[in-house]
Amino acid sequence: MKIAVVGAGTRCLYLMDIIEKYDFKMISPSVVAVADIHDDAPAMAKAREKGFFVTNDYNDFFDRDNIELIVELTGDLNIYNDILSKKKSNVRAIAHTTALLFWEIGKAAQLCGKANQELSEAQALYNAMANKLILEDVTVIGKDYKIRDINDTFLNKLGLKRDEVIGHYCYEITHHQSAPCSGEEHPCPLAEVLKTGKSSKATHTHLDQNGSKHYVSISCYPLVENGELKGVIELSKDITEDIDFEKNMMQQEKLVSIGRLSAGVAHEINNPLTTILTSSMLIQEDLEEDSEIYKELTIISKEALRCRKIVKSLLDFARQSKSLKKPDNLNEIIEESMILTRKQANFKDVQLTAALAESLPKVDIDRDQIQQIIINLTLNAIEATPPGGKIQLVSQYIENKNTVKMVVSDTGEGIRPENLSKIFDPFFTTKKSGTGLGLTITHGIIEQHGGTISVESTLGKGTQFTILLPLPKEK
Repeated sequence: MKIAVVGAGTRCLYLMDIIEKYDFKMISPSVVAVADIHDDAPAMAKAREKGFFVTNDYNDFFDRDNIELIVELTGDLNIYNDILSKKKSNVRAIAHTTALLFWEIGKAAQLCGKANQELSEAQALYNAMANKLILEDVTVIGKDYKIRDINDTFLNKLGLKRDEVIGHYCYEITHHQSAPCSGEEHPCPLAEVLKTGKSSKATHTHLDQNGSKHYVSISCYPLVENGELKGVIELSKDITEDIDFEKNMMQQEKLVSIGRLSAGVAHEINNPLTTILTSSMLIQEDLEEDSEIYKELTIISKEALRCRKIVKSLLDFARQSKSLKKPDNLNEIIEESMILTRKQANFKDVQLTAALAESLPKVDIDRDQIQQIIINLTLNAIEATPPGGKIQLVSQYIENKNTVKMVVSDTGEGIRPENLSKIFDPFFTTKKSGTGLGLTITHGIIEQHGGTISVESTLGKGTQFTILLPLPKEK
């Protein structure tokens, strides 16, 4: 197995030493290429001495024919995702070969009758792989569902000590349950391995303390001794970011398609709507206001005007152009937006306030687009907030993330939990006169700015929209 390593740090040295020192039986691993952006990274010198292919750009790996496995050791999820999207179909990633490496270790230690010294070496190899190289959470679980071993990565995440985990049931430790996992949300891959003797994989949905969903990919690989299944090696990894990325990509594709459709439909509908509206008004001029026909024509005019409002929203949605960004003061835009919306707030007896950070760094933004979303979020908050309620706009500089944060919160009626995941979908609305495009357009603008928008809401207590915008990168 020809291996290319991304990241020439100490983990890379571990891997190179292990492969050089130990005699594998079922596979013949060898490192053939190493990539790191730093020429002085710990393993770069050794890679050159060994005659490996060395590069500062891991993209050089994808055109090479002598690579079967790419091991990503930087710990950067974005790099790992990039590798997965660009690698050839016959090239594996480390997650796909981890089980085989562990199985090889188990065979060496348990089936070959090695001397005590060799068993110690196999155990050292296992420890190095489990605790130094593997980024996933790793557990060894017996047929009785009891944990036999666990790596440091998983222990640190659980906040537990080894003796608090070893010998306990896996479902007690990871799910706080009294019985094995089951059902659509928590299928048990271990049970499937025990049933079939083959590897199994499942995705679990977990809720954190805030009620947010987290997705965990769990893979179980059989541990066999003398032909008998003894248990499994289980690898689990939080894939919430991957799932969210895929959802965002699907959302963007959907928005592009709907935008094209909206533009065509809006233009086709606009002209006949104008004719209907004009004709009904002209006929009304010749009728008494108390006549039945006059009243019917009034309904026709109102509905035609409502349709025109929808058409206008469709055209606004379809016309989303590329943001014309330049460094600007977000606080100034918030203050200007509040001036434009304060009259509506006062009319409804809603208090509109701001808590703006001093010396807020400038952000690369399209001023008109950002003002559009602030006004939209504020008007939505005013509409949802009863008289006597409060709305607050907040700005904050998050230095460690090089990000500016903006929050629009209200003390309104809140959003039902079942609707929270739908509010950014095109045409979804709970308003009688709404088009369901305002928040969709807002989401699209924030995406174009490289930022994120999220929402938290509690029925009867209010809603909070949080926007994060990245600061310009230093040149």
